[in-house]
Amino acid sequence: MSRFFATGSDSESEESSSADEITPKAPGATFKQSLLLSDDEEDTKRVVRSAKDKRFEELTNLIKTIRNAMKIRDMSKCLEEFEQLCRAFLKSKNIVDKEGIPPFYIRLLADLEDYLNQLWEDKEGKKKMNKNNAKALSTLRQKIRKYNRDFESEIAAYKENPQESADEEEEEKEPEDSGSSSDSEGEVSSKSFLKKKPEAPSEATKFLKTAKGSGDESSSSDEDDDDDDDEDWGSDQSGSSGETSDKEEGKTSSMSVLFLKKAQDTEKPGVRKEERKKKPKLKERIEEEAEEEGGEEAGGGWEKVKGGVPLVKEKPKMFAKGTEINTAVVVKKLNEILQARGKKGTDRAAQIELFHALAAIAAENNLGQGILVKIKFNIIASLYDYNPNLAAFMKPDMWKKCLDCIDELLDILFEHNNIFIGENIAEDSENLAVSDQPFRVRGCILTLVERMDEEFTKIMQNTDPHSQEYVDNLKDEGRVCGIVDRLLTYLENKGSTEEICRVYLRRIMHTYYKFDYKAHRRSLGLQGETKSEQDQEESEGEDSAVIMDRLCKFIYAKDRTDRIRTCAILCHIYHHALHSRWYQARDLMLMSHLQDNIQHADPPVQILYNRTMVQLGICAFRQGMIKDAHNALLDIQSSGRAKELLGQGLLMRNMQERNAEQEKIEKRRQVPFHMHINLELLECVYLVSAMLLEIPYMAAHEFDARRRMISKQFHHQLRVGERQPLLGPPESMREHVVAASKAMKMGDWRTCHSFIINEKMNSKVWDLFPEAQRVREMLVRKIQEESLRTYLFTYSSVYDSISMATLSEMFELEMPTVHSIISKMIINEELMASLDQPTQTVVMHRTEPTSLQNMALQLAEKLGNLVENNERVFDLKQGVYGGYFNRDQKGGYQQKQSYQRDQKSYQQKQSGYQRGGYRNQNQGNY
Repeated sequence: MSRFFATGSDSESEESSSADEITPKAPGATFKQSLLLSDDEEDTKRVVRSAKDKRFEELTNLIKTIRNAMKIRDMSKCLEEFEQLCRAFLKSKNIVDKEGIPPFYIRLLADLEDYLNQLWEDKEGKKKMNKNNAKALSTLRQKIRKYNRDFESEIAAYKENPQESADEEEEEKEPEDSGSSSDSEGEVSSKSFLKKKPEAPSEATKFLKTAKGSGDESSSSDEDDDDDDDEDWGSDQSGSSGETSDKEEGKTSSMSVLFLKKAQDTEKPGVRKEERKKKPKLKERIEEEAEEEGGEEAGGGWEKVKGGVPLVKEKPKMFAKGTEINTAVVVKKLNEILQARGKKGTDRAAQIELFHALAAIAAENNLGQGILVKIKFNIIASLYDYNPNLAAFMKPDMWKKCLDCIDELLDILFEHNNIFIGENIAEDSENLAVSDQPFRVRGCILTLVERMDEEFTKIMQNTDPHSQEYVDNLKDEGRVCGIVDRLLTYLENKGSTEEICRVYLRRIMHTYYKFDYKAHRRSLGLQGETKSEQDQEESEGEDSAVIMDRLCKFIYAKDRTDRIRTCAILCHIYHHALHSRWYQARDLMLMSHLQDNIQHADPPVQILYNRTMVQLGICAFRQGMIKDAHNALLDIQSSGRAKELLGQGLLMRNMQERNAEQEKIEKRRQVPFHMHINLELLECVYLVSAMLLEIPYMAAHEFDARRRMISKQFHHQLRVGERQPLLGPPESMREHVVAASKAMKMGDWRTCHSFIINEKMNSKVWDLFPEAQRVREMLVRKIQEESLRTYLFTYSSVYDSISMATLSEMFELEMPTVHSIISKMIINEELMASLDQPTQTVVMHRTEPTSLQNMALQLAEKLGNLVENNERVFDLKQGVYGGYFNRDQKGGYQQKQSYQRDQKSYQQKQSGYQRGGYRNQNQGNY
């Protein structure tokens, strides 16, 4: 007797015996034997699977985990499983090369990329994510985009016809599953049958299936399962359901009935396959509908919920049907909307829409301009509050809405003179209803415009300056200036002096850094090239200089706050310097005494001061005031932090000194790119000024031990140039200046000129000036004069006399200029010589010590200093200075008195000697 009959139950033995009698051997031998095995034998039986099945099963399990994580928006899990999936796919490379990339893998890559893009575009959803999920989302998005580049063609083919790709996938899986469950061809197993998940069949079809004894099977095939686990137990369930149905209905004839039933059902998969081709899968359809309807209810009544627990918040209903719309009701509704402002979870975009809807209702019911102005104030405030973070800048659509709202508000205020607005109006005393009294609304239009100006600055700070987007954003400045001008006109009539000063400063800040080319051309006597340009120039109003002068002088006279006046003075100086009005700019700076207490000002004002001083130095350079230019630029350039001091960027080496919060504050202080001062031009002007001052000074004090440096930065550049082992032609701006300095030191002005003024330096520096040619001519003149002085300092010991005509020819200077330079040098005792007027020569006096004498003098001076220091140390050790006051005071005082008496008698003798000598001299003369 077999072991089955020994251990099995009675029912099992009856069933097995009946099966042994009837079941044919060939078609279902394998399946029959698996049914007749006991539980113990099932546990111990080995299932031999191919390498392909193993690898694909591993991939399928990972894909299931990823899809489950996608459903619950667990980005960390998605990232972890995706990395494992990539590694598993790499292991399966040999099989993939033979069999091709499995369609289910391509499908996951395409779905995952679309899913991540959808999450990335959902800004609100991203804000609600925790830190780990947000970080994982960003990392996974980058990885999937990079990974999908290797499968672009397959993904594109899948996206063109996703249904066909899914069908191919099913067709590939179907023969494998049927082959593993049965050895006979044409037999369809329950597992492959359950693979197909068509739309829900009609009631008649369900009834027919149930009548044939496959009700459980149809119900299991109707379920919307994407998991292979469900498919695995589907086959067992179908087999077991067949057995139980036979037992319950008394159909215990034979096991072949089960297979006959399956033979009858073999036609159904083909029909279902056609239905599946016609209609998308339920899950895909639900996702598509959810995307189209924006998360509203789609197929089956499900609602697509964004990550996290949804906050149940009821939107405030506008007005119940039949409510009488009046001012009090609208104000009440306005306050209801305002109550949600600033609370956690409040939808700020929806709040702005509610305000707009309320404004439309107020306008529709003719409730007057007062309530409309109040709603507009709140709309603009809500637009500013849309970004809760202070460092964040407004999005373009919000920015456009803000400008439109402010323009509309100003239109209302200009059209209706009976509207009074102000911060000092209490909410209780507001008059919003239409009446004989003027409207009174609490609010400050100036504060809104100032905030708008700050938002514009933030937008410019956070935009890439080298992109087209920056240019497009900069075009909005004209609109911003227009709003400021309109507000200026409004406040000049209705505003206080303090408000007028504030709005004047806003207008100044948009004007002071712009060069007025049209005014510059008019000052030079040039006219527009075409008639339209000439007409445009005639039709234009005041020059920027006149506007700046009028606005600044009003602030000087009326302002009571130091900050506004200080900013106005600095802007005024900057504008003068920019337009080469050197003397006005210099006098205004000296009269203001700002340099005495600017260190106590706040950082933005200090940045403005630094910008003004730099512009002042550049202006002095253009005018040929080399010493003044060097003095103005010295503080900024010697610090080595010009970029940071001018608010044009942060230095990386100082990043460790500041924390993240300080760095954010520093970035908010940065000046927008279109207001930057060219740092290379600034450094070039400083180095050239230092060269023109330092080289003659070095030549004059070559052997002076106490020679001081005028510019440390210039000396540093010279040392860098001297340390270079190989001197090639200069490339950078600094190398050009160093090479020119060496040439000037030798008195070779032509070489110096060629290094300072050439095509490369013109394009980098000199062509950036408004009057570039005049600046170049001034530079040539200065190089000639300073080279002449350097030549005389260096080679005066070689000459007994030198003709001024020769010097004039050498340096291509006029005779009067050469005469003037040499005369100044003689007067200042820089050159020991005299001018021989008849012969026009310079006669050297040979009073300069030789190099040996200079060295001897230096040694003597150093020895004297050493002796003096030695004596001072010796006296300190002996206590002479310390014990002076411990001596006998009386003796010391008497000695001092006697010393004073001796001095007095000596002075009397001297005076008597002088008087006597003077008398004797006079008598002798007489």
